[in-house]
Amino acid sequence: DKAPLSKSLLLVPSAISILLTLLFQHYQKFFAYNLQAVKEDFQIWRLVCGRTICLDLKDTFCSSLLIYNFRIFERRYGSRKFSSFLLGAWMLSALFDLLLVEITQYIFGITINSLPSGFLGPVFALFVPFYSSIPRVQVTQVLGHFSITNKSLVYILGLQLLTSGSYIWILALSGLISGICYNSSILKVHRILCVPRWVAKIFSWTLEPVFSSAEPTNEVRVGMGATVDIQRQQRMELLDRQIMMSQVAQMRRQRQQQGGMINWNRLFPPLRHRQNANYQDHPSEQGIPPPTEVSEEQVARLMEMGFSRGDALEALRASNNDLNVATNFLLQH
Repeated sequence: DKAPLSKSLLLVPSAISILLTLLFQHYQKFFAYNLQAVKEDFQIWRLVCGRTICLDLKDTFCSSLLIYNFRIFERRYGSRKFSSFLLGAWMLSALFDLLLVEITQYIFGITINSLPSGFLGPVFALFVPFYSSIPRVQVTQVLGHFSITNKSLVYILGLQLLTSGSYIWILALSGLISGICYNSSILKVHRILCVPRWVAKIFSWTLEPVFSSAEPTNEVRVGMGATVDIQRQQRMELLDRQIMMSQVAQMRRQRQQQGGMINWNRLFPPLRHRQNANYQDHPSEQGIPPPTEVSEEQVARLMEMGFSRGDALEALRASNNDLNVATNFLLQH
């Protein structure tokens, strides 16, 4: 939804790449990114064909997954601005490809006649706005030290694409440099390399109806999260909040019917028995500790859920001022 350009980049080049690999292998030579033919024979058309269609299915798969994840930029900025970024990054990365090949030959003496083909330069350029503008949300931790975030899978896919070929690092470096140049407000490249408004209107009239998707109706709109993962998290938080409030209302009705306070001796018997046992074992070494200080803000939050102030104070003291534990005990008892 709202990403027709990303959908077209995902479907059309992938379909052509599969057809060239399986059925029309004799036409693959026309889509090879041959720099020697560009420089010596002036086959400029190879800069278009060789930098659009992947001839390696592994590169096709990884780049398609990355384009699918980067569709968030088209939804955020619009198709015209997103296409302007891709066009600018595609043109700048073609220039940086030639420069990096010449620098590699001058410094290391390595002659590079061809590079991996495909729409790889703009894909690597999209990592620049992805790193700078997409917030990092921790999902889990591995071995207690390594954080897994909502952006980890995208970086892993980029690393997989980076290691798929011998000279693909040149495309990755040129793509990152072009993304930095286009994103930079100092160079003002985005004002020069952009899609004209009339061209965007023509494509919106002709191609957008073909690749557009209907807006999903089975999901409720919640918030304006920066990524799809954040929007899903917001929906889950709303669902949890609704379940909690329903449980709170049910517990309030039960307490009103019973007409009494909560039996805290039934709530935390292990904790209190353990503390009393410690006090009996060492009556002379330690006295009774002062009651735990309770945050008034947390008491107010529990009271907003419908609990009395006395129950909220007892729950927070017994749970060592842990709001989540106190809420769970109040809901369950």
